[in-house]
Amino acid sequence: MPKLETSGPNADQIEFWNGEGGEKFVRYQNALDVMLEPFGVETIRRAGVKAGEAVLDIGCGCGDTSIDLARKVGITGEVVGVDISELMLARAEDRAAHAEMSNVFFELADVERGPQHRDSFDLAFSRFGVMFFGDPVEAFRNVAAALHDKGRVAFACWQELDRNQWVSLQLRAVLPLVEPPPRPGPDEPGPFSFADPERIRRILSSAGFVDIEIEPFEPEVVLGGLLVLDDAVDFSLDIGPASALLKDVDAATREQARDAVRAALEVHHQSRRGVVLSAGAWIVTARKG
Repeated sequence: MPKLETSGPNADQIEFWNGEGGEKFVRYQNALDVMLEPFGVETIRRAGVKAGEAVLDIGCGCGDTSIDLARKVGITGEVVGVDISELMLARAEDRAAHAEMSNVFFELADVERGPQHRDSFDLAFSRFGVMFFGDPVEAFRNVAAALHDKGRVAFACWQELDRNQWVSLQLRAVLPLVEPPPRPGPDEPGPFSFADPERIRRILSSAGFVDIEIEPFEPEVVLGGLLVLDDAVDFSLDIGPASALLKDVDAATREQARDAVRAALEVHHQSRRGVVLSAGAWIVTARKG
């Protein structure tokens, strides 16, 4: 698998997802897939995936949605999952092999650097893989170029932080103990960079998409899909946004932070389900103009 050059507008993201970010997502692959599965299922439903279609899965990560899509399109269809993380793609290929899927393929590719398989796909799909583009208009122009004339796009992206208790709760718990992080600019890549529906519309319109629909999807999620409270706490502190804030703190501060996060999550812990929190996403659909 050829390596991506760590240069250009997406250089920081390529470096992160081939380092610490990718390592953590592989480590917690099962927990993340359980927690995020409802969003993928709902996006696939709203995309109207049909047997025999060719689908591009953008930011496919460890391959969960690619495999689900491959089952939907059947043996007459095909799914190509693309990602910038070699680490996650290796896990995706392993999972597809174990599932004996012959109609799903994975490629190391940066959508910002050019269209993947021009005029080849009926659908471009993504579950939380489109919010990290340095130049989202250019990226979606490349997505449009990869689609057939009547192709369409469907993706899930996060609403604003305050609509996502599974993230905001842990941040509020640790912020009294650490230096607050700088607030990202409205156009900077990141998990909440597509929180504004009007920004989504501008990006997709500029990239050549029409019939844009943006609908809320706000299920409860079980944090990490984990039943045990302390496991959910470890998950939050290792892979959640609090982990970056606590990276360089001393042992005493880290222990205080763990106690604070545990206390915040315990209020929402259900013995038979785990830590149940609110989450808010947009499900976006459009077609190539």
